Amino acid sequence: MDSQLAERLRSVGVDPTSFADPGEAWRRLHDAEGTRATLLDRYALEAAARGIAVDDLEDEVRARLTFEVVSAHFPGFELIVGSDRTTREPVVVVPYDPSWRDRFASWQDRLGAELGAAALDIEHIGSTAVPGLAAKPVIDIHVTVADVEDEPAYVPAIERSGVALRSRDAGHRYFRPAGDRPREVQVHVSDAGSEWLAGHLLLRDYLRADEKTREAYGSLKLELAAQFRDDRIAYNEAKTAFILDALDRAREWQRIGSGARS
Repeated sequence: MDSQLAERLRSVGVDPTSFADPGEAWRRLHDAEGTRATLLDRYALEAAARGIAVDDLEDEVRARLTFEVVSAHFPGFELIVGSDRTTREPVVVVPYDPSWRDRFASWQDRLGAELGAAALDIEHIGSTAVPGLAAKPVIDIHVTVADVEDEPAYVPAIERSGVALRSRDAGHRYFRPAGDRPREVQVHVSDAGSEWLAGHLLLRDYLRADEKTREAYGSLKLELAAQFRDDRIAYNEAKTAFILDALDRAREWQRIGSGARS
């Protein structure tokens, strides 16, 4: 266990050299830190309790821990039966590709045609929406709807476009290709004015505007893609601290910008 994790455990009253339940130790961290308590922390605690290296955790254990952590981070999290992929893709981060804008536009048209008036807005989000930023070549799209709980109003239409509802959590639905379809797009749905959407738009716009943060994020993603090539969730979780810190700066950037315009 690294020294930083040990110190964080001490700060929540857990002895890093002696804890009976790694799940309870992680929950103590999560109660204090929120999403800064990541899957990687949970892996480390489980491995320490078993007296093994993190790399020696079995795939089934990793899957169980992933569900545990994601469920804690996203209240009401539920995986949809029948939405599994039959192929396993490694995490690959590539240099920014200008064609990603055209791929988004194509999907925007496709989704718009299927959804009609049910789509209040369709936005390009995520790293492929930031010119110059290295990214996984998967287009992230957000669809704004009137009521995310009214799934019959939009789920069949989005699935007709070629993606399947993969998961639901409070205020958010996630779609991606199932089976062996190419993993070229991910679709997120939430209500207008949702915190989920606001945070993603703010991060996107800040990364577009701030070259230093954009370059640092790209370098981190390349490093993590090599480290977590076969664990997509761990790759995403390992970015958490950087993203949260960037969002803190982005809110200040937004506040100052709003003041300048007033």
